[in-house]
Amino acid sequence: MSPASADTPRLDFAGSPVNQSLSADDKIELYRKMVRIRRFEQASLKYYNAGKMGGFLHLYIGQESVAVGTLSLCGPNDHNITAYRCHAHALAVGMSMNECMAELFGKATGCSKGKGGSMHFFAPDKNYWGGHGIVAGQTPLGLGLGYGLKYKGLEGCALCYMGDGAVNQGAFHESLNIAALFEVPVVYIIENNGYSMGTSQKRSSAFRGCLAQRAEAYDMDWDLVDGSDLYQVRAKANIAMERARKQHKPTVLEITTYRYYGHSVADANAKKYRTPEEIENYKKNHDPISLWQRRLIEEGVLTEESAKEIDTAAKEEAAASVQFAEESPAPEVSEIMDDVYWETDNDTEASKIGRHFFND
Repeated sequence: MSPASADTPRLDFAGSPVNQSLSADDKIELYRKMVRIRRFEQASLKYYNAGKMGGFLHLYIGQESVAVGTLSLCGPNDHNITAYRCHAHALAVGMSMNECMAELFGKATGCSKGKGGSMHFFAPDKNYWGGHGIVAGQTPLGLGLGYGLKYKGLEGCALCYMGDGAVNQGAFHESLNIAALFEVPVVYIIENNGYSMGTSQKRSSAFRGCLAQRAEAYDMDWDLVDGSDLYQVRAKANIAMERARKQHKPTVLEITTYRYYGHSVADANAKKYRTPEEIENYKKNHDPISLWQRRLIEEGVLTEESAKEIDTAAKEEAAASVQFAEESPAPEVSEIMDDVYWETDNDTEASKIGRHFFND
């Protein structure tokens, strides 16, 4: 597959079968999910800066179409896993703002009982396996999810998300090698926001056309996707996901996107390694929510008034989640050793002798 270039005519992916099957309500729901993510993240930023949260906070503002577009294609046997910029994926799979915000506040009502924080959202009941803080640490785990599907004979795929900085980690390349050798139904999604922490892609990664092209070294399919175009995200991701489900073939997708803020809120140099003009250009010309709203209005699916109502509802929901988090209890000190090892939580024989992983 060849990467898109600046000279390539912009294609309209609205006519792809997977997008033609969308009803008006489906399209509005995609818009609602993106708006909810943005309002949740903005509320998170406000209260992180107010000192209500500990640890790090990696915001997804500007990238909403990637998580929403790809995860909207998932069926009952599809699983997903991501890195530490994980709030959007959590909300996109159906986790509530309350449990997510409470986790940010470190409260017992949080999705990880207040013990995980921003980087460790989980919902196994929704086939969502987290939030992982180690760069590329989720890539072999995503491989394992895909292998498990194949081993059980289930028709599904594993979506494994990462930032562009993760492609230089050894674990990622080891995972690609095994995925290709064993024909594992996994789709690796590079959310390329242009910067590995504070370092531009051109200064951090060696490549010819694009990062996804590295898949050719493993005889693996790959594609480059415009992350600001929700129709394109869904159309191209669907091809990769069907390839995984039907043929047990892995794919690397590189989805170009952008983050408005720094690598994390603690990134004090976010406005120094990129120009204000660059950030403003993305907001003005490539913002996925604005572009999707404009498209739906053109299609007669959405109105300015209904868009404002959706936005107002999302703001109110985010504000309510903050109140829920503030009013929730903190974890009990007595539970500090819970949820560390499955064996001890379940009082197995191994837990009684202290040998959890090795025999004599």
